[in-house]
Amino acid sequence: MKKQHASRRTFIKDSVTSAAGLLAMSTLSTPKVDASEPVVNTRREETMNQAPRIRFSVIGINHDHIHGQIGAVVRGGGQLVAFYAKEPDLAAAFAKRYPDVKQARSQQEILDDRSIQLVVSAGIPVDRAPLGIAVMQHGKDYMADKPGITTLAQLAEVRRVQKATKRIYSIMYSERFENKATVRAGELVKAGAIGKVLQTTGLGPHRLNNVSGGVRPSWFYDRKYFGGIICDIASHQFDQFLFFTGSTEASVVASQVGNVHHPQYPLFEDFGDVMLRGNGGMGYIRVDWFTPNGLSTWGDGRLTIIGTDGFLEIRKNCDLGRSKAGNNLYLTDQKETTYFDCNNDPLPYGKLLVDDVLNRTETAMTQHHCFLATELALQAQQQAQKINLKK
Repeated sequence: MKKQHASRRTFIKDSVTSAAGLLAMSTLSTPKVDASEPVVNTRREETMNQAPRIRFSVIGINHDHIHGQIGAVVRGGGQLVAFYAKEPDLAAAFAKRYPDVKQARSQQEILDDRSIQLVVSAGIPVDRAPLGIAVMQHGKDYMADKPGITTLAQLAEVRRVQKATKRIYSIMYSERFENKATVRAGELVKAGAIGKVLQTTGLGPHRLNNVSGGVRPSWFYDRKYFGGIICDIASHQFDQFLFFTGSTEASVVASQVGNVHHPQYPLFEDFGDVMLRGNGGMGYIRVDWFTPNGLSTWGDGRLTIIGTDGFLEIRKNCDLGRSKAGNNLYLTDQKETTYFDCNNDPLPYGKLLVDDVLNRTETAMTQHHCFLATELALQAQQQAQKINLKK
């Protein structure tokens, strides 16, 4: 048994090193650690020094996530050449931040430009799917901020047009694609570090006033614009559930939503949770808008992945009580607990998406996965029981 265990650990180390290129071979044989004195394992993020591989543009900048989306495509070799926003104040701020990027006179100007291969959007959520449909119909690929689709009717039309045009409709599930510890966890799971994955628990707490001046736009508080709390912020957790369990089919066991503490916003939802069952494992999701001001970041987002031989815990944005830094990953197996500082890890999504635009492949994320994560979120939102707490 000892020989088998040693062979398995060697396989894990070799597999992760091959996948990432720079993972230290000693990380999976480090003595047991506690949270106060973690063993730090780092690797440098790759940089790209090359001529632009594609030309892309932005339409819709109603959420600051647009900057992360742009950053991912630029890292992948994309050149941002134009943008359009119908709101003068948002357009002015964007132009100041990106002074070398052309401001288009209309959305149609970008859609009609045949030199543009990809359109990126963080518009008001309800507008993202109609824009994506127009983008695909104009022969371009599309990457939306989450939620990329807010109703099941929108999803049906997006699927129809995507199938007909064969264009890419990608949704930036940034809690996986833009979180380095989550990327590393994917490599460890693929290498067999915790055996077969059984269940994921994804927690997505958010701070309501996490914007300049603490003021959100009016659409933010109306479900018809953002789709509901499960559709919106829990879309990240559905993506991670499918990815880490390897599920290609799944169903919603139960879900609930409520507005339990913000009566001044009657069309808002501040809490939601979901139970899931897939053909590769089970899942639980909890999201809320109750992060207190005393936390160093907008939310103590966490993901726990339970396997037959161990578990992984990702502390995405901070390591509560230990560090304000994010990208923290803990691996506990049959022998020890290992801590990974993933802050210098690469983020592959942008490069893979650009590869897919050029090669007509699905390496960043399959279209089936993209749509299934959204479908589950929309189904959970639609069938959610309403929470009514007694005062």
